This record gives sequence, structure tokens and C-alpha cells, in this order.
Amino acid sequence: MNKKEDNEKGGVKGWIDGDETAHYTLRRISALRSTLLVPPLHRVPLRLGNVIEIFGPSPSAKTQILIQVAINCVLPKEWNGVRYGGFDHSVLFLDLDCRFDISRLSQMLTHRIMEGNAIGDCDKTLYDLCMQRFLYARCSNSFEFLQTLKSLHYRLKREKDHGVSVQLLLIDSIGAFHWVDRASMFLSLKEHNRKKLFLQSVSEAVVQDIKKLLQVHPMLVIATKSVIFGNTYSTASEEVNGCSRNVTRSPQHTQYREYMPSVWQSFVTHRILLRRSDDQPVISNSENSSWYVLEWLLPRIGLPDKIIVKDNGVFVDS
Repeated sequence: MNKKEDNEKGGVKGWIDGDETAHYTLRRISALRSTLLVPPLHRVPLRLGNVIEIFGPSPSAKTQILIQVAINCVLPKEWNGVRYGGFDHSVLFLDLDCRFDISRLSQMLTHRIMEGNAIGDCDKTLYDLCMQRFLYARCSNSFEFLQTLKSLHYRLKREKDHGVSVQLLLIDSIGAFHWVDRASMFLSLKEHNRKKLFLQSVSEAVVQDIKKLLQVHPMLVIATKSVIFGNTYSTASEEVNGCSRNVTRSPQHTQYREYMPSVWQSFVTHRILLRRSDDQPVISNSENSSWYVLEWLLPRIGLPDKIIVKDNGVFVDS
């Protein structure tokens, strides 16, 4: 069977006709599935094109998780006979909070390289390669964010032409400009409907630009979002298209306010709640450690994970 016939047999028609081989099925699924299934994002199968929202109060280690996922992505599978278990891809990090700490990325990457190195040293050549794979852009308002999204196609194409494959888009934090936009529009526009229209149109433009980008450059998207938690458990106020409504929550969930427009909410395929652990143990050594609870809400998984953030990374408490 030649290549053309193989493609036809393994395509959609071949699958419908029942002619797709098991070998081709596994190869096709492997190409669609993202390999970024690493703790603490290892509970749910993910694939390129999925959009994950990690939300929680500030601070709750959301950015730390993004950094850990980024490091797993930029590290190679193997380097000079040492297995690092990375994925040999580049990462695009969009910093909307303008508070990204590059020294934290450097610290965690150095720890990972030294752990894999038998002599305990940091391989500078490997370190430089990984840092080159970390692509960074900072946006200070919604208009810069939209301009950056529109220009990403050319940047990713240029990287691809140089043999660099970007399969991970990280956005920290997707709601950074929401309240600023609301305040500025409230001061400049007296008509409430026009204010809502502006906020909705910005979110629609963001979603549409990301969709267009994913059609040409399939990536896994992970976006963080800060929320304000309350002290009660019975109801939570949810805002859709600028309109607030009460949503009943179970006792396991803390009250929080959903403020992103529905166009973004419906775009998200997976949602994770991250909050500080109430029963943080006492650490006897001098290492800085913080404990958090990570819970999958979409799809819903009954058992949350307790994670610990240390100087050398983020770990699931076993």
C-alpha cells in the first residue's frame, strides 16, 4: 500500500468503513493527544486544542504550575545519556499580570537539570537551550493583548521555519484587564449597555483570535484567572455578559464571583480550582513550602489533589 492509499485508508472515510488499522489508530491518537500529562495536571487526558482554566485566589500557586508545565515542555526527553523526561517543544508565555519572575523559572529549571545530572551540576548548554525555547511576551492592557494575539501567527511561523515547534500557550492571567476595562468604560461612557458591549466585544475578539491561531498552530492552552473568595458556602454570584446571578454551591466549594463573559466561559474545555490548604502541616526543615488543594471542576473529579510548592518545583502529596 502506497502512502496516498495509506492516508485514505487511515482517514475519516477509512475509519467509517472499518478499514483503519490498529497501528494507524494509535499513531493518530498519539498525534492528537498532548504529552503534557504531568503532575499536577495528570488526572485528565488532554490534547492539543484544549483550553484549561486554572482559577483561584492570589496567591494560590497558579503561576508556579504554569512554570512547572513550561519546564516539562522545554526539557528534552534525553540529553547526553541522561533522561530528563521532557517533551522537546517550545512554550509561549503571555504575561498579562506583568509580574512574571524570570528568576523563579531559572531556579526551577536549574533544580530539574541538576537532579537529572549524576554529578549534580547544571549543564549550561542544556540550560541555555531550554531558556531559548521559552518564548515570552508582556501585555499591559487589552489592546496590547489583542495586538499580540494577532501577531502570534507570524512569530510562531518564524519559529516553525527554524525547526521549533510551539505546542503550549500559557496566559497569566486572562482576567487581568477586566476590572480596569470596566472602570475606564464606566468613567467614559454613561450608557451601561455600551459598557457591557465593549467588555463582551473584547472577550469575543480574544476568543476568536485564539481559535484562529489554534487552527494553524495546534497548541494546548492553559490560562490562569484570579478570583475573590467569600466566607460563605450557600451561594455564589456569577456574572454572565455583565449580569449577576446567584449560583448554589456545595459545601465543598468556596463562594466566588465569576466575572468573565460567557464567550470565554464556553471556550474553556477544562476548569481547575486551586486554593490554599486549610491543614497545612508544619515543616521541620528550613525549606520554603506551601500547601494547596487542586480540584478538577470540568470534568468533575471527586477526589482533589493536595499539592506542595517548594523551591525546586510543584509536587503532588502522595
